[in-house]
Amino acid sequence: MRIVIAEDDPLLREGLALLLRAEGLDVVATAPDPDGFLTAIDAHQPDVAIVDVRMPPTHTDEGIVAAVAARRRQPELAVLVLSAYVEQAFATDLLAHGSARLGYMLKERVGRVEEFMGALHRVAEGGTAIDPEVVAQLLARSRPDSRLDRLSPRERDVLALMAEGLGNAAIAERLFVTDGAVHKHIRSIFSKLDLAPTDRTDRRVAAVLHYLENGK
Repeated sequence: MRIVIAEDDPLLREGLALLLRAEGLDVVATAPDPDGFLTAIDAHQPDVAIVDVRMPPTHTDEGIVAAVAARRRQPELAVLVLSAYVEQAFATDLLAHGSARLGYMLKERVGRVEEFMGALHRVAEGGTAIDPEVVAQLLARSRPDSRLDRLSPRERDVLALMAEGLGNAAIAERLFVTDGAVHKHIRSIFSKLDLAPTDRTDRRVAAVLHYLENGK
């Protein structure tokens, strides 16, 4: 796995590089700003980019903008975005453009090496990884009139784990239930969220988007 890191904090940038190299991964370049990041993407054609949300010059959304630009240049690039805080707009904006090979994690998760590496590998393999704390905070902000109120407590548990990017087998293992039970819960979630099958929409992604977007 070839990785480029974009992070303006030199300690975190070098710490991430050391951690990933210790795990046997190939960090081909690091960059402190969006321009350096995009130059590294063009030069090295990495498999994965790890990108800070807030970067120079304004420290607002430069990381997100750069990540979108990098995906335009290299559509198969996996992107794991790091943020110091739960920022709903960034999480939902990322998923709105397609969930494959995308992750959104809080920086504090880097210190939990097993969880962080699990998210990184899931994104690199084509999946989605949303930080559990992001999911929890967005759920706590759900509007009273949301369709989410139709869901049972167990269905909400299943949807929260779907939002983290877990597949059915991993959800079953986490909740100590069978794969069949998870499949049944997901069918019920689709029904209660009025997500009919269609060739144009991935219902799993649509359910997660509804879950995140109603965390306002």
